[in-house]
Amino acid sequence: MSSQIPLLVVGSVAIDSIRTPFGVRERSLGGAALHFSVSASFFTDVGVVAVVGDDFTTEDETVFRERKINTGNLQRIAGGKTFRWEGEYGFDLNTAHTLDTQLNVFADFKPQLSDEAKRSPFLFLANIQPGLQREVREQVDARFVAMDTMNFWIEGARDELLRTIAVVDALIINDAEARELAGEPNLIRAARKILTLGPKMLVVKRGEYGAAFFTRDTYFATPAFPLESVFDPTGAGDSFAGGLMGYIAQSDKIDESTLRRAVIFGSVMASFNVEEFSCDRLRRLDPNDIKARFQQFKEFTNFEV
Repeated sequence: MSSQIPLLVVGSVAIDSIRTPFGVRERSLGGAALHFSVSASFFTDVGVVAVVGDDFTTEDETVFRERKINTGNLQRIAGGKTFRWEGEYGFDLNTAHTLDTQLNVFADFKPQLSDEAKRSPFLFLANIQPGLQREVREQVDARFVAMDTMNFWIEGARDELLRTIAVVDALIINDAEARELAGEPNLIRAARKILTLGPKMLVVKRGEYGAAFFTRDTYFATPAFPLESVFDPTGAGDSFAGGLMGYIAQSDKIDESTLRRAVIFGSVMASFNVEEFSCDRLRRLDPNDIKARFQQFKEFTNFEV
């Protein structure tokens, strides 16, 4: 029997062009699978299932080698171009304005999984077409599966999306997506409705306002880490998911306290991600930095009764 990859992510690897009020980066490594895997790699071994073109260079791949991320399932399309996204942020850094999207090789992405990938006990289905997410989920014998989605699929592929949501353990989406998916303006009611669709837990990313975690019986919320400078929010949600899933994957058991700590670790990783362009800050991160910021979270959210 072949080995397994402890945590597998299926999603996009992209070359971004980003403008914020604080700077411009014309060629920035991005994509959900990249941000997720770099973040999760601080907690466990990760494998990436994605597709890139000839323009994704050996130097670009350095980020995967630095973090010892398994790229055995990263497809390279000869003569093709990598998925490209151009976006701009105003002073409301919670909202990205898309200027240009070129799907390129990502348009015909058909995930191909090795035997070791199919044995992964933990799986994250990043934001791709819901039918593809379900195909991957059916191939992987995972004990815990989480997924992300977006308003494009909620509005344009709802039935397909609902079938996929029904076969995962956790849904990780943002505030607006949760309300739109449930058709409920109130987040608490929206969460209750979503949890009837199949998943055991819902995590709602709320940008600079933190995150909320729901199960059928419990509710937990955390603020975002207070930062003086937010430089580039691109990939923050995927870095959050990476920290959360990475922590769960290395835990002995998945119980309430594990899940609460995972939400905090997700918030910690997202807070580092936004401090510089791309995943530049995460690439320079030391595990002690993560522990220190986790402890700071504990201190500023703690109170006595």
